[in-house]
Amino acid sequence: MIIILKKKIDISQLRDKLLVFFYFKYLTILVRFIYTLINCGFMKLTSKGRYAVMALVDLARFDNINPVSLRDISLRQGISLDYLEQIFSKLRKKEIVQSVRGTQGGYVLNKKAKEIKLTNIFDAVDEKVKTVQCKKESKKGCNGKLTKCLTHNLWDELENHINNFFKEKSLEDLVKDNSERRL
Repeated sequence: MIIILKKKIDISQLRDKLLVFFYFKYLTILVRFIYTLINCGFMKLTSKGRYAVMALVDLARFDNINPVSLRDISLRQGISLDYLEQIFSKLRKKEIVQSVRGTQGGYVLNKKAKEIKLTNIFDAVDEKVKTVQCKKESKKGCNGKLTKCLTHNLWDELENHINNFFKEKSLEDLVKDNSERRL
């Protein structure tokens, strides 16, 4: 086949066409890999993690005055009260919040907002931000083969950047960002 192609087009054109072919083949594999990760639930946060952060930012805005009820957070943020109760149960177990009983009861932060990092919140509600299916220490690849995929290091590096970002961001940062935007 290559001999037939050589006769119809010169070598430089053949090389260019093969490069384009392999470039698109590689790009197709990469896009399919990303699409598979997104469909498998990777590279995105679940509603549990997002709602936990939203609820705690709301709590951080109001808890200087009095304890904040979950009903108030539910109404302001549009999150189901039952779902908030499940989330706050986990947050209480990890000592991020504490409950105050009584008619003026509700929840307060257990620490200052600047001491609570987003990573702490995600850990408390069992949220994992992963961009690859395999374990880092595993020699087996995420595609089920003996070797790791060609782009494994790329996704692993992205996961590190995302998790480092969450380690640096605190509730106080989010409260400040929100109040600055409202001005």
